[in-house]
Amino acid sequence: MKKITLLVTLFLISAAVFSQNSVFNDIKKLLQKEVINKADLDLKELPITVTANHSARSAGGVHDYFSEGDYWWPNPNDLNGVYIQRDGLSNPDNFVKHRQSLIRFSQIMGTLSSAYLITGDEKYVKHAFLHLNAWFVDTATLMNPSLLYSQAIKGKATGRSIGVIDMIQMMEVAQSIMVIEKAKNINHKQLSAIKEWFSNYLKWVTTHPYGIEERDAKNNHGTCWVMQVAVFAKLVNNQGLLNECRTRFKNILLPSQMEKDGSFPLELKRTKPYGYSLFNLDAMVTICYTLSTSEDDLWNFKLDDGRTLRNAVDFMVPFVEDKNRWSYPHDVMYWNDWPVAQPFLVFAYSKYLNQSWLNTWKRLEHFPKTEEIIRNMPVRNPLIWLKE
Repeated sequence: MKKITLLVTLFLISAAVFSQNSVFNDIKKLLQKEVINKADLDLKELPITVTANHSARSAGGVHDYFSEGDYWWPNPNDLNGVYIQRDGLSNPDNFVKHRQSLIRFSQIMGTLSSAYLITGDEKYVKHAFLHLNAWFVDTATLMNPSLLYSQAIKGKATGRSIGVIDMIQMMEVAQSIMVIEKAKNINHKQLSAIKEWFSNYLKWVTTHPYGIEERDAKNNHGTCWVMQVAVFAKLVNNQGLLNECRTRFKNILLPSQMEKDGSFPLELKRTKPYGYSLFNLDAMVTICYTLSTSEDDLWNFKLDDGRTLRNAVDFMVPFVEDKNRWSYPHDVMYWNDWPVAQPFLVFAYSKYLNQSWLNTWKRLEHFPKTEEIIRNMPVRNPLIWLKE
């Protein structure tokens, strides 16, 4: 009996590996030309870290990441006073240089590591480490491993817990490191220093009041805390945090955020319900993809009432295939820019092999140009995730 069980287990593992490779090769054929073209352009790009720009409104130093709350605006009755909120409406005059630099860093790393996977050419790895060194090692240009001054509000807060969500832009940097660290000609001392940076950030985000408050958020902010911590913990092999993230997914995120029909009510209540529903689903599925193991398969985890993450995928897919079917209010901004090639379609396909999901992903835009869409889709390079 034990021998039969072992054989079945080995068969399932082999089938999963074959499926994963098949998905990777399929997507590689679709994206490789554009990825290599972008990567060759990125070989000419020099690092731009947080030290390149500073805001007089930041309470931090030149090495501290700083951003301002998107939906906060000057009070028309007191232009020099405390900012007021206009939910869903982004203030174009807020300081976003650091976030733009972080997103640029993530895009460059994702493209270079994808090109390395496709070609095996270590010139992409070498250039990636130029950027990694600037952000994490070089004392003149590095970013401090914390987000004390993120999502600040003029006259109200020098930083906020919800600013922790900005760090999801670093996920594909971490994922890229897990790809290129297998290259032959890497500096292991430099790699060790980079991983130490991520370990220090994990210590901060799991112990500082901002991190704890964000972890306990009820909506996509709580989801994104688990998502980023899971990816960073995987990079530095922190098994304790990986297990904590699995527990939070099963005991907190799924039961408290998802209705039986697969919808996320807290996201549907927002002024951009379509975009937020996509964003939260992408994050949930990325968590599931990152944390699932043969011993603890989150894809098949089922709550007592029968709910699984598959319900959320099934709920949202029809509205991605045809947005006109969306029966909820339209987003107050960027309604016409969604959907794009949402990562949940690829990750869910890699597990359930529903061909229509992959077909939908293939026909959508893979490299969007709208800044707001780019910001809310931090998983942009599926190749670096699929090639484990």
